[in-house]
Amino acid sequence: MERSVDIATGESVAFSYELAGLGSRFIAVTIDFAIQVAVTLVVLALLVWFGLSHQGAAAPAKPGAVYKFAVAVFEGLAYFAAFLLFFGYFIFFEWRFAGRTPGKRLVGIRVVRDGGFPLDFTSSVVRNIVRIVEFGLGFYAVSAVATLLSPMNRRLGDMAAGTIVVRVQRFERVVTLASLLDDANDPSGAFVRDLGESEREIVRRYVERRESLSIGARAPLAKQIADAVRPKLGASFAHLDDDDLLVHLARRTN
Repeated sequence: MERSVDIATGESVAFSYELAGLGSRFIAVTIDFAIQVAVTLVVLALLVWFGLSHQGAAAPAKPGAVYKFAVAVFEGLAYFAAFLLFFGYFIFFEWRFAGRTPGKRLVGIRVVRDGGFPLDFTSSVVRNIVRIVEFGLGFYAVSAVATLLSPMNRRLGDMAAGTIVVRVQRFERVVTLASLLDDANDPSGAFVRDLGESEREIVRRYVERRESLSIGARAPLAKQIADAVRPKLGASFAHLDDDDLLVHLARRTN
């Protein structure tokens, strides 16, 4: 069942996000799991190859304390590496890539905090620590039930971290001669240096949702956001209308 959530920012700008359903989330986690298994198989293959190539260095008949300690350390490191691969994987990608693992990126969904704010490190850690419990409860079976029953499609980790998973709507880039000249004259994107993170996120959210807005609703919303960001830009963009400006800024802030 399709569900959406309306979010009002502190700047009195409202956005409507389409929540990711159980199906898309399952496909995303399946893709991520397949990647993790593939990496594990490659590592195991390398270890087997290493072991076969060093068959001459057999274990001593009566292993001493140093040998037993070395084996214990190796086993501990192996378990820790497996933990990092299967749970640190989600934390790293969600934190560093705007709430998107490779699986989520392919499916077109992302994790955001309540209020539509970008996912931070703490929230990613919390939702993925709870993932350990969820994984043990019938391989996400309890989480699937929780997602279906939750009004905002939250699994247990989302409830603990205060996050939601939403669909990412792609937008068409508006390319004009003026924007091409801006790209050539300011390749570093320095003109956005004075925009705060909250303003950049509002611009990104507008552009993500602009295609779902009617022309009558898009123009006043674009004007409201553009009026707030124009004074903070390090260059003049009077040649761009409000909507084109926001699309142009979104290209530079991604």
